[in-house]
Amino acid sequence: MSATHEPTRPWRGIMVATTLPLRADLSVDYDAYGEHVQWLIANGCDGVVPNGSLGEYQTLTAEERARVVTTAVEAAGDGSRVMPGVAAYGSAESRRWAEQAAEAGAGSVLLLPPNAYRADHAAVRAHYADVAQAGLPIVAYNNPIDTKVDLVPELLAQLHADGSIVAVKEFSGDVRRAYQIAELAPDLDLLIGADDVLLELAVGGAVGWIAGYPNALPQASAKLFRAAVAGDLETAVPLYRSLHSLLRWDSKTEFVQAIKLSMDIAGRPGGPVRPPRFPLTPEIEAAVRAATEKALADGLV
Repeated sequence: MSATHEPTRPWRGIMVATTLPLRADLSVDYDAYGEHVQWLIANGCDGVVPNGSLGEYQTLTAEERARVVTTAVEAAGDGSRVMPGVAAYGSAESRRWAEQAAEAGAGSVLLLPPNAYRADHAAVRAHYADVAQAGLPIVAYNNPIDTKVDLVPELLAQLHADGSIVAVKEFSGDVRRAYQIAELAPDLDLLIGADDVLLELAVGGAVGWIAGYPNALPQASAKLFRAAVAGDLETAVPLYRSLHSLLRWDSKTEFVQAIKLSMDIAGRPGGPVRPPRFPLTPEIEAAVRAATEKALADGLV
């Protein structure tokens, strides 16, 4: 069990955005998923984020999506360790998913801004305020690359002042924002949102990591994160250099397939993906395989 888990602030530490094991017929293997959640926590991670984009939530039925959450809570044994993604096209649907997460016993939720259109700041504030009515702490997810709605530091500070969010998963890739967020909203927790800027955001004051590659290499990832946030650069920098050829796949279009392939190579239940995603091209598969095998050969697990 991780020593850094804080039940009162469960969004801190390493929260793994879990992949979802699918059988050959692309049905969800809930038993394998529950085992994976337990394995991640036993190997140094603080909790899990089911139904994120890495979990292919967009391809799930409502019944599947709800069962993924209840499976994660049951497997974790402590609902505070579970932060379901509750993104949806409308605020009402996101609020319903947040209510479902609360009923299941989850400790917090991860919420994108409205992503059906380029919402302005007033609409974003209304969206987060509406979902906050479900009663769970909200971690905002800033992913302007995919949503086209940018939660800039000034807007994050306003959302925090509104009482709508407790933290932000920062995925813009602009590590300079860490310092501006700290200046404008010093009590807003910064969480690393992309694996390949982990060190930079940790140095910039991040207190958590919503992570992808711990699905395949949890112990090495935990060692890297804890060294980075502690300022132990002597440990963190060589490890970061060694892992970076893998970590950067978390920010690429093929991130789900890449991380699942790395899991397969590491002996974890990675498996197939659902359409519209396709299997990796031979060229990309070879690159991911080479980087994964190198990490394993270096003793990183």
